[in-house]
Amino acid sequence: MSPVDYARGRRLLLRKDPVLAELIRAHGPCGLADGARIEYFAALARSIIFQQLSTKAASTIHARFVGLLPDGQVTAPALAALTDEQFRSVGISRQKSMYLRDLSEKVASGVVALEAVEHLDDEDVITALTTVKGVGRWTAEMFLMFRLHRPDVLPVGDLGILTAVQRAYGLRKRPTPERLRKLGEAWRPYRSIACWYLWRSLDNGDFVPRPRPRHVKRQGTSSDPPSR
Repeated sequence: MSPVDYARGRRLLLRKDPVLAELIRAHGPCGLADGARIEYFAALARSIIFQQLSTKAASTIHARFVGLLPDGQVTAPALAALTDEQFRSVGISRQKSMYLRDLSEKVASGVVALEAVEHLDDEDVITALTTVKGVGRWTAEMFLMFRLHRPDVLPVGDLGILTAVQRAYGLRKRPTPERLRKLGEAWRPYRSIACWYLWRSLDNGDFVPRPRPRHVKRQGTSSDPPSR
C-alpha cells in the first residue's frame, strides 16, 4: 500500500458508507500511509514488551531494553545473548522474557521466516506469527496493518474498534465480532483504512489499538494479552 493506494481507499469508503464517511471527512487523510516501517523482528519484540502495560510504562521499559543491545539493534542474536538478570534489570517480567526468547529462537532457527512474511497472504502471516509464544491473533493483525500495510484487515477483537462502531452507528451495546464482520463487508477491500478512522473517532490523540480485556466475555478468536 502506497499513499496513493490509501487515498484511493479513502475515496471508495466515502462513497460506500455514509456513517464512516462522516468520520473520514472529520479526520482527513489516512495516517496509515505514514505508519512505521521498522524491522519486523524489532516490531514483534516491541509488541511483546508493550503487552499489559500503559503506553508510558511500556515505552520506558522498551527504551531500557534497546539500551542493553549493541548499537541499539534489536536482532535475534542480540536478544538471545541477554541474561535473565538483564531482562529483570530493565523491568521485563519472567514471562515476557520467555516470550522474547521464544521469538528469538524461532526466528534464528527459521521456524518463523520473517524475511518471507511479506510474500504470504494475511491468514498465513497470522498462522506463522502465532506460533511464537505471547503472539496471538490480535498482535499478528496489528503487524499486518501497521508493519506490512495490508489494506483489508478487520481485527474483530479490538476494544477500540468495537467501542467506536457502537458510538458511530448508535448501537445499544458493543457489536459482536459476527455483527462487526457483517458491517465490515461494506468496507472491503479497505477494512484496514476503515479501522484507522474508527480508532481516530475516539478523539484520543495518543490512543493505541488494544485487544479486549480478559474480563470481557470472549466472542471471537483473539487470544492476546489485554494490551500491547
